[in-house]
Amino acid sequence: MPKHGKKYMNALALIDRNKQYPLREAISLVKKMADVTKRNFDQTVEMAVRLGVDPRYQDQMVRGSVVLPHGLGKERVVAVIAQGEKLNEAKEAGADFVGGDDLIQKIQQGWLDFDVLIATPDMMGKVGRLGRILGPRGLMPNPKTGTVTFDVAKAVKEAKSGKVDFKVEKAGIVHVPVGKVSFNEDKLFENTVALLKAILAAKPSGAKGQYVRSITVAATMDPGVKVDVNDAINAAQSAE
Repeated sequence: MPKHGKKYMNALALIDRNKQYPLREAISLVKKMADVTKRNFDQTVEMAVRLGVDPRYQDQMVRGSVVLPHGLGKERVVAVIAQGEKLNEAKEAGADFVGGDDLIQKIQQGWLDFDVLIATPDMMGKVGRLGRILGPRGLMPNPKTGTVTFDVAKAVKEAKSGKVDFKVEKAGIVHVPVGKVSFNEDKLFENTVALLKAILAAKPSGAKGQYVRSITVAATMDPGVKVDVNDAINAAQSAE
């Protein structure tokens, strides 16, 4: 077991590691721990959801996207690969980088200074060749997450306003950022509920037994707080 520093251990003293906390209380504890550790940057708050699926099977794959009501606390850099009038549409919507074959070539040469890549369907034949570069980094455009579309203006605006994509990992866990520790509790709670609601809606046909097995919330460098699954699901189901 890795040896943790004094700050981490001080934060750990605030929680009972065997207890599952109501979602709102868990978020409050994440913020309290961040006050104790006082890192020299605004930590990202993440939610990890362990699901009862095996993503090796197509009918148990979980993926989707959600626009978090309060964004992620940082400006996201958006690139668009398109042609013709769609290039101007993307620029007017606020895309940071816009291009066609030139942008594809730039990415092939190792340029990856963006957080989200959007492509029009007619360009996907060429964009598909970038799979080995974009795939492992989670940057490959995908129709299911709305990043392969002719409605580039809508896609750019959503990406800029806090849209996040999620995909279950091999171990059956979804890791997604839900904001910064500088956010107030209400904003973090509402973002977390919105994400969980989207994960519940993305339940695949092949999921057997209990779908949501465990939930943890944590700041980047601080201990994770276990969340009461039933409480969190109730919050998500009762949200408008």
